[in-house]
Amino acid sequence: MIAGVNSVERVAQRSRELRQKHGMTQQELAELADMSEKFLQQIESCRKKEIWVSTVERIARAFSLEAHEFLAPTLPTKSKPVRKVASSRVHK
Repeated sequence: MIAGVNSVERVAQRSRELRQKHGMTQQELAELADMSEKFLQQIESCRKKEIWVSTVERIARAFSLEAHEFLAPTLPTKSKPVRKVASSRVHK
């Protein structure tokens, strides 16, 4: 679990920065990170006091990053959003 004001703020700030850098809405990022938009809003507005590492990993993976890259002091330059295949295009 990631706790503490500075750590949670880092996750919130990085999520917003990368999402805005890639022109994504909270809804789009939430879908890619497999979480609800409301939950992502709570993270980005620092209303969560603790965040599970697995949550950080899901947000990081949405940008093709590892958690340690996502949490690095400088904004990652190699980030790119993962593209989901529309369910209508998936072969069953």
